[in-house]
Amino acid sequence: MLKVLVTGKDGQLAQCIKSVAHQYPNLEFDFKASSELDITNKVKVESALSVQQYDYCINCAAYTNVDNAETETELAYKINVIGAKNLAEACLKYQVTLVHISTDFVFDGKGSTPYTENSNTKPIGVYGETKLKGEIEISKTLENHFILRTSWLYSEFGNNFLKTMLRLGSTRDELGVVGDQIGSPTYAVDLANVILRLIASTNTSYGIYHYSNKGVISWYGFAKEIFRISESNVKLNKIETKDYPTKAERPKYSVLETSKITKTLGLEIPNWKESLVIAISKL
Repeated sequence: MLKVLVTGKDGQLAQCIKSVAHQYPNLEFDFKASSELDITNKVKVESALSVQQYDYCINCAAYTNVDNAETETELAYKINVIGAKNLAEACLKYQVTLVHISTDFVFDGKGSTPYTENSNTKPIGVYGETKLKGEIEISKTLENHFILRTSWLYSEFGNNFLKTMLRLGSTRDELGVVGDQIGSPTYAVDLANVILRLIASTNTSYGIYHYSNKGVISWYGFAKEIFRISESNVKLNKIETKDYPTKAERPKYSVLETSKITKTLGLEIPNWKESLVIAISKL
């Protein structure tokens, strides 16, 4: 039996992990909310890992508000960089393998072919910058780590694009959605299963991996499919990024190359459309 600590219990991904945990009888889970384990507190992190003999730690704790990060820079840095470093140092001390979640925002989005794990990183905002620095801290501190970069996460849990569209679609007749940002929507339950498969396999091919669902679409195209499946009559208008100004700049192209993880785990990654049907049926 492998003992797994999961941080950020109340977040979307941790809730998805909890929803599929029963499928992995050889894994024993300990979920901690930030109120129970503040990863920015080095002493508390050390204490938590010293008390229990964990084999793995999945770090789902993160500052993820892309726009607010532009003004709450210190807090984003504290959680995404210092928090990651604290976990890596404690994992090193107590021989725990760290699985850390990162993002497509480590890239500038100016590419036109899928980003590999070795593509040059160049974040264009504070959120991406802090996530990249967190990756760097982990990589230089701890050999036994997996960093999983993902994109456009959604699920039946937490706050995400899918739930926002369904809410807006039920209260408005017309909506404008950005059509010039391209990426791969990723069902967080699929990502949760990949993380747990990785742990259950006791694989030691440590390093950075990319995971997203198959297929490429714009936010507008994603919204269109959400409303088609949910049979909503809302009128959808395609707008450009410049028509919808946000505090933080978004990458225009966020497609991740996922062949490394498919080869490592012998995975078949579902298309985003298939997974979207499942997520909407659960809602």
